[in-house]
Amino acid sequence: MSAEEDVAVVGAGVSGLATVHRLRKRGVDTVCFEADDRPGGIVRTVHDNGRVLELGPQRLRLTPPVEGLVDELGLRDEVREGDDAPLYVYHDGELRVAPLSVGEAVTTNLLSWRGKARVLAEPLTRPAHDGETVDRLLTRKFGREAARRFLVPLYSGLYGTPADKMPAEHSVARALDDAGVGRSVLVWAVKKLLSQRDTPPVFSFDEGLERLTDALYEANADAVHLGDSVEEVNRDGDGYEVVTEDCVTRAGDVVVTTPAPTTAEILEGAVPSVHPLRRLSYNRIGVVHLASGYDGDGVGVLVPDHEDVRVSGFTWNASFLGRDGVFTCYVDPWSFPGMPDADDDELAEVAVDEFEHLTGASAEPLHVHRWVPGMPAYDETWDALDELRPPDGVHLCTNYVERAGVTGRLAHASRVADAIADGRGGG
Repeated sequence: MSAEEDVAVVGAGVSGLATVHRLRKRGVDTVCFEADDRPGGIVRTVHDNGRVLELGPQRLRLTPPVEGLVDELGLRDEVREGDDAPLYVYHDGELRVAPLSVGEAVTTNLLSWRGKARVLAEPLTRPAHDGETVDRLLTRKFGREAARRFLVPLYSGLYGTPADKMPAEHSVARALDDAGVGRSVLVWAVKKLLSQRDTPPVFSFDEGLERLTDALYEANADAVHLGDSVEEVNRDGDGYEVVTEDCVTRAGDVVVTTPAPTTAEILEGAVPSVHPLRRLSYNRIGVVHLASGYDGDGVGVLVPDHEDVRVSGFTWNASFLGRDGVFTCYVDPWSFPGMPDADDDELAEVAVDEFEHLTGASAEPLHVHRWVPGMPAYDETWDALDELRPPDGVHLCTNYVERAGVTGRLAHASRVADAIADGRGGG
């Protein structure tokens, strides 16, 4: 069987679904192929005896673009806004408030007064430079105390990579550029504060974040082929052939949203320079959901890697989203070296033990999930991207070329789709 479309999208995670949705909205004929039998990719929700468990992202912010998509998909009545409760850092045997606001910066005992004073000197420091690691950059700009106790775990803990192995140019420096931060993070933060614009609230949906990707799929189901894996993409004149088990589709543009190893495999015939993608490292992440009666008020806890704790952090879904006693634990190979070889029972035991150690409250495991290949490591292997030269018509819309996170993926998908539609004279 053969077919012809303007654009073929590989992968129906949030990046792929958002790209398809935007392209079709612009009047571009589009087809999407997904190897799995469910859409959504890393956005995945399961239910356990009425409890909502998020296996991937736990929450979003209701920024104007996200809010617009929520309304467009008819999901407004399902929105569950959360509290901007404190985020804690485990330091020296105590849970201490992370300084995410002016008030918290003044009152927190996470930093000494000397450490707080050092943070105020940040505007005098230079921006990131080539070859600098995340650890070195944050220490140079904010001082050792703030970097080690708060900023490093806040950033590198997201990806499971030690900050001294993360080149800043592939991670935090790029994020700062995307946010429009100039030389000083502190000056940028003060300007935002003085603008008096309210920070968008955190939110989920009553039945979990998967409602967003399900709604995107439902709106475009006639264009999304589930359980139909792309085997290869080949050149075909001035376009491309996308080969699956059931069909060969000719398309003028191909948008690839899959993890780097998969992308390298399927693009090998069309993009000879794709081999650098095989070198990119990922970190496996274990996600363990717990049930507990713990009544602490907060978003969760970050655990710096110098603490003798075998997890990188917890999200307190019960507190800030009212999720009926649910807490989410994150385990990676840097916090628990035995993680890749541990079975589910061992991961659950580690999560329970560390939760009880940090909070003093009892807990029981509900669910264990592992993400493979996991999160992009953003380590020195990311230098390989400098060698990547996709030809015209091949577009990478993924978390290894731009920001991770659902909000970042939605924004990237819109830009890719608009660029293609503009090039085709779409509406």
